Amino acid sequence: MADTYNVNPTRMELKKMKIRYANARRGHKLLKDKRDGLMKQFLETVRQNKELREKVEAALSGVYDSLAIAGAVSGPRVLEESLMLPKKQGNLDVRYRNVMSVTVPEFELEVIGKDAQDSYNYGLVFTSGELDASLAQMSSVMEDMIALAESEKTVQLLAQEIEKTRRRVNALEYIMIPKYLATIKSIKMKLDENDRGNTTRLMKVKDMMLKAQRESARSDEDEEEEGA
Repeated sequence: MADTYNVNPTRMELKKMKIRYANARRGHKLLKDKRDGLMKQFLETVRQNKELREKVEAALSGVYDSLAIAGAVSGPRVLEESLMLPKKQGNLDVRYRNVMSVTVPEFELEVIGKDAQDSYNYGLVFTSGELDASLAQMSSVMEDMIALAESEKTVQLLAQEIEKTRRRVNALEYIMIPKYLATIKSIKMKLDENDRGNTTRLMKVKDMMLKAQRESARSDEDEEEEGA
């Protein structure tokens, strides 16, 4: 027999167990619907994340190749001096939104500088064109990198919520609901047993009363016969 809750076998406790069982069933259905919705959103986000990652990795590969060529042409010292002082800076603004009851971040990059579109903070006389190309590629891929970071964090948070919801569903399905059912069955059996015991006692009391009435009637008849 399944494990049961330690409660008194009374009709009041039976009513409470039935209410808790009904609430557990409703909660189980809601959590399963939430889990399915989270899985759908998770798979869609993973697909978008995969596309973004491939795009970013391909772009960064081109950036690294251009930087390697620039370092070979101009020399590491010239490359370091060219990139030493940045011409502009960026602020990352973080906002939050709700996805299937999960709070996920939204990143927005604000570029600050005199000429936000100009990525070059050095003279073009002593540097190679590969350095210019690598910086232009890096500037163009920056938005995709921010979107990738946002997507990665969303996937992580959705996965955590899916795992938490799955544990709750399993706890309800395999522990709490069977335990409520076993407790309800146990209380019903004990109440039925008590009812049968009470019925048996009432029948015995009734038989004893009838027997006493018959003996009393017989005694009255005997007294009347003796008096006659």
